[in-house]
Amino acid sequence: MNATTIGVDLAKNVFVACVGDGTGRMIETREFNRAGFLAWLATLAPGTVVAMEACSGAHCWGRTAAALGLEPRLMAADFVRAYRKRQSVKNDRADAAAILAALHAPGMRFIPVKTEAQQQRLAWHSLRLGWIEERTALLNRIRGVFAEFGLVIEAGATRLRRWLAEHEFDTAQPMILRHLIQSVRDQLDALDQRLAECDRQIAAQQAEDAAVRRVGELPGVGNLTADAVTASVGDARMFKNGRQFAAWLGLTPSQYSSGGKPKLGRITRRGDAYLRSLLVQGARSVFAATLRKARSSPETLTRLQQWIVGLNARVGYHKTLVAIANKHARQLWAVLAKGEHYDPDAWRQWGLTSGQAAS
Repeated sequence: MNATTIGVDLAKNVFVACVGDGTGRMIETREFNRAGFLAWLATLAPGTVVAMEACSGAHCWGRTAAALGLEPRLMAADFVRAYRKRQSVKNDRADAAAILAALHAPGMRFIPVKTEAQQQRLAWHSLRLGWIEERTALLNRIRGVFAEFGLVIEAGATRLRRWLAEHEFDTAQPMILRHLIQSVRDQLDALDQRLAECDRQIAAQQAEDAAVRRVGELPGVGNLTADAVTASVGDARMFKNGRQFAAWLGLTPSQYSSGGKPKLGRITRRGDAYLRSLLVQGARSVFAATLRKARSSPETLTRLQQWIVGLNARVGYHKTLVAIANKHARQLWAVLAKGEHYDPDAWRQWGLTSGQAAS
């Protein structure tokens, strides 16, 4: 078979492969089960390009293809969707054909295949995030249950936990409610233990990583953010510059421009929502620290802090948070791509004065 490019629509058990030549002209479409797809990949000539959407399991299949001497190409699903011939018709074969067409599109951007070590590190972040969501859901659920009995508890997880501790052995409450409270507290304790284990694992896996230590030097970047960014990005040099990295995280404004008149809208919020939320939370802490310092000793503000205060006065709280997160993303790229330590005075090499706006 003279196939040089293949577009594959991945699934759990049904795999559809659209086979094409070097120009993207479709030759045939084939369907496999999981075992059959793996066996078929082994028969392909070394150097065959295998394109897939970056969905669940795609990185594992990418590593498998690379081990067989093939060249995996992962693409964002948003980039592939536009190449489906009829948007109203979606099926496995149409998706495989769209993946093959997108592979040959000029300027198509590809996603590097994550290593198994990267995914193992990110697995702890995924578990931690899931257990936080489970804990929040449990607290909201029990608050609603107690409201049915006329027991309205003040807002806030800390207040709710304190109320549960105070009323677990309250004989004024019916026995069934006391049992309910005890069950909820046991589940909360179990979730807290799981979260603590995740934190220990995340701290342990970054202990020997020099890149994580460099990233952790940035303001607003804690242990979670440093480990998650380092494990997710891998080689930051795949991004041309810091702005491209920020766009990958969805922290750049969307554009609605026409006739040479640029119109910038809200941030795109594309890419990894977990990383984006970590950066915004880090921006929140930097913003709060800056305002405290501006009130107590404004004459000691750094150039970056002066920019934050001025930006907040112009555009308000929420836009300032996003702008800080965007700047942190660019700084992260510089530290990871260039292998340098964070230098808050790096701007001085460009001959700028401290009163100029931050770039």
